[in-house]
Parts: sequence; C-alpha cells; structure tokens
Amino acid sequence: MRRLFKKNWVNFAIIIAFAVFVAVSFSIDYNPGKSIFKEQFYSFFKEMILFLPIMFILIGLGDVWINREKVEKHIGKDSGLKGILLAIFLSMAQAGPLYGAFPVTYLLWKKGASIRNIFIYIGAFCTIKIPMITFEIGFLGWKFSILRTLLSLPIIILIAIIMEKYLKNRKFEVHEV
Repeated sequence: MRRLFKKNWVNFAIIIAFAVFVAVSFSIDYNPGKSIFKEQFYSFFKEMILFLPIMFILIGLGDVWINREKVEKHIGKDSGLKGILLAIFLSMAQAGPLYGAFPVTYLLWKKGASIRNIFIYIGAFCTIKIPMITFEIGFLGWKFSILRTLLSLPIIILIAIIMEKYLKNRKFEVHEV
C-alpha cells in the first residue's frame, strides 16, 4: 500500500486538492466551484458508475467467448482490407462514450488484433458511430455527414498505417488486470 501511495502521490495530491476546493466552495458559497462539482464532476461520475460495470461485464464475457484465432484471422496482422472494413464496422456499431471503447480495444489487442486495426477502430469509433451519424444528419444534413465520413475514413486509415509502421518493432506487454 505504501508503494502505491509513493508511486502515485501526484494523483492523490490532485484528488485531495480537488476535494478541498469543493469543500471550501460549498462552505463559502463559491458558485463556480459548486457548479464544477454538481454539473460536471457529479454527472460524469454518475454516468461512469452506471456505464462501466456493464461494459466490464461485457468485456469479461467477450474475453471468455471470443476466440483468439478468430480475431487474428479477421482483424489480425494479415487481415488486409477485410480487417480494416471489419474494424470500421465494429466501431460503427458500438454506442457510448469514448472511454467505453478502450476496454474493447484492450480486448481486441489482447486477442491478436493488429495495431493498424486497433487505431482504425478507435478513430472510427470517435468519428463515425451510427448513433452519432444519425444525430449529425438530423442537425447538419446527409450531404455534410456523407462528405465528412468520406473525408475522415481515409485520414483515419492513413494515420493507423503510419502508427503501425512507427510501432512495428516495439514489444508491448499484456498486463492482466
């Protein structure tokens, strides 16, 4: 426990400083501090507490049910265009905030997905999720949405290819949580 505090003392100091700031804000009726806590921190915290347990249960089930060989075959290093398209479609189908994509990304990487397809998954998740596109079409029109998607996808794929080449010879360890 002492090692944990010693290693993460800056993080703990920030948490303590935030707690002191909130406590002082409530005690002296400082509205910006109260607003930061109520409207931003608390709503985000509540969303995470409701969303993350479900996400981790699904990730645990996926870890057991999804076969490593299938992931390597379909979105692994030798998957080519088929792997790129599958990574895009997987990311488009998933809903939720970006922090919900990271456990899925970790699972895919652990199961043998290529670095390229992982970056494509994250990039496509951020830009072309189906729920997001439907809202975008409603507010900005279908022409804008199609154009933005058609411009975003090649850039995402190019960045993923560059990142794959950059990280090609790096050895990453999988840490069991």
